[in-house]
Amino acid sequence: QVQLVESGGGLVQAGDSLRLSCAASGLPVSGAIMAWFRQAPGKEREFVAGITWNIGRTLYADAVKGRFTISRDNTKNILYLQMNSLEPEDTAIYYCALRPEALISTPDQPNEYAYWGQGTQVTVSS
Repeated sequence: QVQLVESGGGLVQAGDSLRLSCAASGLPVSGAIMAWFRQAPGKEREFVAGITWNIGRTLYADAVKGRFTISRDNTKNILYLQMNSLEPEDTAIYYCALRPEALISTPDQPNEYAYWGQGTQVTVSS
């Protein structure tokens, strides 16, 4: 049974930092691509960042470039999202997602990912 369990969300002020974690279990991740998406109230789920598990190639949405960093711990099968200089516009539920095969043409599309976590709330006050 595949499980993705996020943690690390919370309520912070603008300019603060948070680190989200996503623990993956139930299938090999060595050839996978994993990503963070977010969904704000009344908005569609949007891509934040992605990483290929084996070589660590990363991709970021323009809105978070330079502020967020995606990384992974190969030994623990944990995905991270370091979020710095948070803005009120970053307020959303953050989800981690996994696709077992990393070779895809549209890694920023939610429908490419077969497995999802339950989400963790991030709220940034101004």
